[in-house]
Amino acid sequence: MSYEWAIQTAVHSRLKGDSTLMAMVKGVFDSVPQVIDAGVAADYPYITLGEDIHLEWDTDTEQGSDCAITIHVWSRYRGRKEVKEIQGRIFDMLHRASFTVTGYNLVDCFWIQSDSFMDADGLTRHGVQTFRIIIED
Repeated sequence: MSYEWAIQTAVHSRLKGDSTLMAMVKGVFDSVPQVIDAGVAADYPYITLGEDIHLEWDTDTEQGSDCAITIHVWSRYRGRKEVKEIQGRIFDMLHRASFTVTGYNLVDCFWIQSDSFMDADGLTRHGVQTFRIIIED
């Protein structure tokens, strides 16, 4: 398994495995169900795993990866409350957390930044968070 996929799978599993978070959202997706694909679109609010950047993090004796992964929250709630509460739970689940990245040793996971704004459609609140994840073989 590539380290990129191992990190994405670990984050996805960590979020989907939290009953508190799952009570707040309708799903955690890599690819959001659309009417054109499955006949039914995803209900709001939901989370998508977004962009990621991976950099070499090798030492003289270890190989590793330094990753920045972006997590998106999508809501149709009027106001920012829902997005910010979901982002707060994601922060609680990932910042300085210890979790399994299959095939690798998790060195650290920590929050870098968050943002929330109205999406271009004028209806959807969009939250964006970035976390840094460092792993080694």
